[in-house]
Amino acid sequence: MKKADMNSIEIARLAGVSRSTVSRVINNYANVPPKTREKVMKVIQQYNYFPNVSAQVLAGKRARTIGLFLIAPGHVSSDILTNMLIVSVIEDASAYGYYVLTHIIRDANDTETINNVKEIFFQRRIDGGIFIGAAKHEPIIEELISEGFIVGVVDQEQPEIQQFNRIVANFNNDSGMKQAVAYLAGLGHSKIGVINGDMNRLSGPTKYEGFLKAMQLCGLHVNQDWVLAGSFHEESGYEAIYSFLRTQGERPTAIIAANDSVAFGAIRALKEHGLQVPADMSIIGFDDHPLSDKHHPALTTIRVDFSGMLKRLTSILIAKIEQPTADVKQITLDCSLVVRESCRRV
Repeated sequence: MKKADMNSIEIARLAGVSRSTVSRVINNYANVPPKTREKVMKVIQQYNYFPNVSAQVLAGKRARTIGLFLIAPGHVSSDILTNMLIVSVIEDASAYGYYVLTHIIRDANDTETINNVKEIFFQRRIDGGIFIGAAKHEPIIEELISEGFIVGVVDQEQPEIQQFNRIVANFNNDSGMKQAVAYLAGLGHSKIGVINGDMNRLSGPTKYEGFLKAMQLCGLHVNQDWVLAGSFHEESGYEAIYSFLRTQGERPTAIIAANDSVAFGAIRALKEHGLQVPADMSIIGFDDHPLSDKHHPALTTIRVDFSGMLKRLTSILIAKIEQPTADVKQITLDCSLVVRESCRRV
């Protein structure tokens, strides 16, 4: 029996006690001998058992609720794109008559935080969950999937042994980077740098690998001095360019940022050093943030359809909740170049 299917009857059998004793332990009654309580609690902890709190769940019915978990160390309330993602999932789930329980995971390595998330699943308060911002290998996701829960993940891959209850959604980062490099090369740029994203997340290395392939296809040399470390936040773009400009080496004529937020930070750092975009350096982003066309200059970028991706992910997740199937689902959406004002011909 999987831990996800554990109930009080099975706990009682494994602990060698009656079901009523398990109930008394769970409800913290005083008339349970310490050794018995310890024995029952050991089994409960071993099998991640949490008593179901919903009468409907106890009756075998679905909660008609999915979880949305954002793994984000910083504040997300002011980020327009993140708020758009949250609203998109809520709208799509509502169309199927489902509620959305949202939670921000500040630290995926914090034991208490992870146990609280696991409890939400094991208590059957939700029927499945979507994770955004996860690392390439996130232990809590692996555990939940191994226990049979249906989980959708943005920015991950199916493992070699594919699992029907893991739904992954990605963008074609390789194609996006090829479009970005080809566009800059078409404008006469040969000295092109890159600000990488978080290399612990799938899109970090896949975007960089796409950049390397694209440079090779265009017959361009990659200068490692122009490969800058970053994450997917505006401050990382600012810090990458700020630090780079303090060096005395040759500068690229164009830089591709891991996403638009990183590009915003890079442009801010350039302006603080008296450099103009695109007059002194061209900048191209990736994702088409809602503020990109309102930025100064308006940002040339690679557009990705976040809303479309999440709509498909949410619909597949709910379909698998309502009618589990053995087929493996992997969503990969294409990207497209959006030309604005942040790049110039050289």
